[in-house]
Amino acid sequence: MTSTDTLTSGTRTFRAVHQTARPQGMPTAEHFAFVEEPLPAVEPGSALVENLLLSVDPYMREAMDSVWELNAPLEGRAVGRVVESRDPALAVGDLVFHRKGWRTHALVSTAEGARALPHHEGVPLSAWLGLLGGTGLSAYVGLTRVAGVRPGDTVFISAAAGGVGSTAGQLARLLGAGRVIGSAGSAAKVAHLVDVLGFDAAFDYHDGPVAEQLAKAAPDGIDVYLDNVGGDHLEAAIASMRPHGRIAWCGAVAQYNSAEPPAAPRNLYDIVEKSIRLEGFLVREHGDAQAEWEEFLVPHIAAGRVVRDETVVEGFDGVVEAFLGMLAGRNTGKMLVRTAAA
Repeated sequence: MTSTDTLTSGTRTFRAVHQTARPQGMPTAEHFAFVEEPLPAVEPGSALVENLLLSVDPYMREAMDSVWELNAPLEGRAVGRVVESRDPALAVGDLVFHRKGWRTHALVSTAEGARALPHHEGVPLSAWLGLLGGTGLSAYVGLTRVAGVRPGDTVFISAAAGGVGSTAGQLARLLGAGRVIGSAGSAAKVAHLVDVLGFDAAFDYHDGPVAEQLAKAAPDGIDVYLDNVGGDHLEAAIASMRPHGRIAWCGAVAQYNSAEPPAAPRNLYDIVEKSIRLEGFLVREHGDAQAEWEEFLVPHIAAGRVVRDETVVEGFDGVVEAFLGMLAGRNTGKMLVRTAAA
């Protein structure tokens, strides 16, 4: 019996994924459990949503260490369709963005941040979890509000074949960057960056020291670095940075599964010597940028000027596999799980 069958047959249950233990190093499927639970009542001010698409993201690995409650449904961005509603701002049939992922159905409310999605011709539903979701917003905030990309800048992006990186490379070009460089984890991803996403140069960080490869790709130095990795990538970027360069630090996937502090960067004082600005940011603190990001990007999506780079796992049973695959770099672009037909 499917989750939709249970909803309509009178049993009123849904399926969810729980985290059952804290991982030491890379998590495995044994850290999760699929659980069937009774649906809560739809109280005034709430709406019941059937989830259609779920997002799995690198930040979730850190959440596993302490933020997520064990043996309870997990948090995550999702898009679903309203099937029952007692929230006056959400009508049955509305497509809704919310943060109660990792489950087939969720009780949401606009008071807790759920919002009905607008319809834009030429913009697919999956874009609201990728290009127009927190992933794309991270790229936008990092390159505009934090690093302030200027026309002609040379921009370096690490983990460039991931969700944030693949959006950031295309965004840098739209902002007028003169040269866009990316790092990725395989020859196929390097080719994808250049041939499909329009990067000027890219390299596989397994092929040699990152600092040497970046110096070869940007012999005249870089102006902006969007850091999704940390460690040796940050050290390499500092080494290649021109005076008064800007670093927007978005993530550190290289150390999420490590119990040891990273050996690099060992050249932090160069930030002083070169008058470099390094600023970390959390996209959740920039929710006010969502409207301007949509206004900027929607016309580019509709006109086909932006590639919607996604890896989609089919079926709710694949959500843990998708998450672990994303951590292992088995995705190109945004990793999504399709749990029901739109």
